[in-house]
Amino acid sequence: MNQPEQANHRRRPRYSGTHPKSFGEKYKEHNIGAHPELAEHLRAKGKTPVSTHVPIMVNEVIKSLSPKPDEIVADCTLGYGGHAMEFIKHIGHDGKLIGFDVDGSQLNQTKDRLSSQKTQMSFYHSNYAGIANVLKKENIAGYDIIFADIGVSSMQIDNPDRGMSYKHNGPIDMRMDERIKQTGADLLNTLSEEALSNAFMDFADEPDHKEIAAKIIAHRQEAPIRETAELVEIIFQAKGINQKEWQKQQKNSKSGSANPAAKTFQALRILVNDELGSLKELLRVAPYCLNPGGRIGIISFHSGEDRIVKKAFKSGLESGVYQAVAENAITPTQQEIASNTRSASAKFRWAVKTIEK
Repeated sequence: MNQPEQANHRRRPRYSGTHPKSFGEKYKEHNIGAHPELAEHLRAKGKTPVSTHVPIMVNEVIKSLSPKPDEIVADCTLGYGGHAMEFIKHIGHDGKLIGFDVDGSQLNQTKDRLSSQKTQMSFYHSNYAGIANVLKKENIAGYDIIFADIGVSSMQIDNPDRGMSYKHNGPIDMRMDERIKQTGADLLNTLSEEALSNAFMDFADEPDHKEIAAKIIAHRQEAPIRETAELVEIIFQAKGINQKEWQKQQKNSKSGSANPAAKTFQALRILVNDELGSLKELLRVAPYCLNPGGRIGIISFHSGEDRIVKKAFKSGLESGVYQAVAENAITPTQQEIASNTRSASAKFRWAVKTIEK
């Protein structure tokens, strides 16, 4: 008697212990749509499933930028599409969303996720500094809203292959756009001690920037620095901190403190992706891309970024380009920070283009 053919069945990833720990083992989080109960559980603990991203200050963004039916919105950092979805709800069927993102794979995934929406949409694998080039392609005079959330997405942070996090070991890549030629490891192993020191200070306000740069130079003379765990250990050594002792203290602490490697990782990521250069270019071209009465809003995560935005908006107000700007940066509520710890350092500013008489 012939045995019935068994259907091919792919086993789920095996992991040690009772809960998955590594990025690859979290198979439920990679298919979170099929496990909504897990999403609720993680969100209740202030965590984000590895395949998703929680948009920050959505209510504040919508209230400040006030999207209306039929308007054209440029979402310069489409990411997971959280803010975009909210814009779509307000601009309706006759409005248009134009999404930009330098992460090609993420752009395609979000494009598919938004495909069921009835709003007109266009998508560009482009840096947000290129929004002016798209006006002619779209045959429009300007945007009614320009929005950018210039932080790194949770999907990028959580994936160890991207090398953006000090929490998981992986290659020191740090490129948001795979078309960028130099990785974080390339820069670590080629830049001068002075250049590294300046970057750590300018892009992250790292107090031990000189010591960390010196330690990197000494280490790479013995062997190239390739993995995030190596860089973390170098940073701890430069600061004179025992990594295991620090981790033990954090477990026994109720509030905890930022990882000593956080600022260096942030600075290196900003350097790899020329994030400040792109931000400055966006702020330069934005007034020429906005319709009269159009609004621009920027969420930043670093004091240097916020200073650039604040200065640009203030200058625009003084010159008459903008008729109104945010008096102070808007920050997340304590409730939002508790439910999404990654929002803690966010600052949001907005400006309104002058309506010509």
